[in-house]
Order: sequence, then C-alpha cells, then structure tokens
Amino acid sequence: MIQPLFVFGGIGIAFLRVILGIILIAHGWPKIKNIKGTAEWMGQIFKPGIFWAAVVSILEFVGGIFLLAGFLVQLVAVLIAIQFAVIILKMKMKKGLADGYEFDLIIFAAAIALAVLGGGAYSLENFLGILIY
Repeated sequence: MIQPLFVFGGIGIAFLRVILGIILIAHGWPKIKNIKGTAEWMGQIFKPGIFWAAVVSILEFVGGIFLLAGFLVQLVAVLIAIQFAVIILKMKMKKGLADGYEFDLIIFAAAIALAVLGGGAYSLENFLGILIY
C-alpha cells in the first residue's frame, strides 16, 4: 500500500462519482427524449415497456445528476447496480464479454464501489451533514 495516497481518497471518490454521473446522464437523456422508442425497444424484453422505459430513463438521468452533486449516492448506486446487473444477465451475457457487456460491467463495478463508499468528502451529502446509513 502507498500510505500517502490515502490523503486523496475523497478526490478519488469524487472523480468516480462525477464520471459515472456524466455517463448516466448521457445514457438517460436520449431515452427521455425518445421515450416512445425506448418503450417499444424495452417492451420486447420487459413488460410493460412504457413503465420500465420511464424507470430506466429517470433513474439514469436523475440518478446521474444526483451522483454529480453527491446526493443520495448510496441509494442511487444500489439502484444503478441492480439495473446494470439485469442488463448484463438478461440482455448482454449471450454476446460475451468482449462484444457485449464489458462497458456495462464497468458501470456495475463503479456503482457497487459507490454503494459501499458513499458520496465521500466532496459531496452535497457531506456538505449538508447528511449521514445516510
């Protein structure tokens, strides 16, 4: 272990939070803009399609904003981890790692890390003094 690097743990969590938040916003916004298309596509796998399209779109977009701000990080991270576990297992596993779910696996891992670590020192939760256990 490199002990002096522990000083930067809060910065590392902030980077992870911000990058994952940006990715989720970028994935959620197009789904919100084309909710009918998203519902048709999702309806092929999950019923009712419009319900799950709304859930996924809102979770990705609003959840991404919450991660950027560092608000309700653990809750959002758990929900994102569940979503991406379903994506990997239900939709992408058959394609294989290199051609299907490697990106989703990284998002899943980042969400698990944030679920365990929380928002960190540079989060809105910490600024407001909100402790969520």
